[in-house]
Amino acid sequence: MQFIDVRTDFAFKKVFGSLQSKDILISFLNALLDFGDNPIVNLTIVDPYQAPLVMTLKNTYVDIKAYLDNGTQVIIEMQVLNQSGFDKRVLSNVAKSYSTQLEKGDKYIELNPVIGLTFTDFVMFPQPQLASQVSTDFILLERHQLIPYSEDMRLVFVELPKFDKKIRELKGMTDKWIYFVKNVGHLKSIPKTLANDKAINQALTIANTASLTPEELDVQQKKLMWLSDQKTNLARAERAERENAKAQKAAQEALDKAIKAEAEKQAAEVEKQAALEQAKNAEKAAKLQIAKQMLQANADIAFIKQVTGLKKIEITKLKE
Repeated sequence: MQFIDVRTDFAFKKVFGSLQSKDILISFLNALLDFGDNPIVNLTIVDPYQAPLVMTLKNTYVDIKAYLDNGTQVIIEMQVLNQSGFDKRVLSNVAKSYSTQLEKGDKYIELNPVIGLTFTDFVMFPQPQLASQVSTDFILLERHQLIPYSEDMRLVFVELPKFDKKIRELKGMTDKWIYFVKNVGHLKSIPKTLANDKAINQALTIANTASLTPEELDVQQKKLMWLSDQKTNLARAERAERENAKAQKAAQEALDKAIKAEAEKQAAEVEKQAALEQAKNAEKAAKLQIAKQMLQANADIAFIKQVTGLKKIEITKLKE
């Protein structure tokens, strides 16, 4: 028995966004979004292509889009590659879905909440306080008192690398669904822990390669190859960036060392000149002292000049 890896956009949509996926998606969202005493009982899966009402806005593809029975929109995305600006893209998708709901004449009170549920196959929040937190849930809050402004735009992230539970450690549907997303592509049989749930069983049936057409298997294989190539390219770019940063650091260190050496050289020269000046002054003082003593002994100025090397005017001043 073999299953497709749902971390590709094709497989993710196939399992959670197909026409037969309604019950699967309800179970999935109830487990991941924690609606408390008001679980999802019904939803409608729609075309995930977001065509903006305003032509200047950028068109966006998301993996799955659904409307809950209370009008809330949910955007579900599986992101494997840690691309630059991805965090802003998630925010843009949710904001766009929220802001383009109204047509001319509609009232703002008619706006419905939008939730962005994003799975990442990389660590998105490396902060120490979030190091072991698999799921993060963001809403608009007052900056200092953390009072909610609105929960109309909600961003939920599930970071797969942070989830390291084994099949025997799974507790509850949240663990089971995250385990499914991360590991179903590696399963060779259906674990009893997952087999006990109807919705996950349905998802496993859809994900079973035996239920896919040759064309679908080909698409999946091409998606996996493309992701592998992109990961390789990203790894090369990151390695080149690290090497460039390392080279820049080495160049800066060499420059700093050269500047320090030059500064030390200049300081040594200044110190040398000061020592020479001090020695010269000491020698001059000694000659003046000798000249003074010779004058006191009534020695001739010409003789004193010959002995000390002083100028006549310097010797004459000693008499004053």
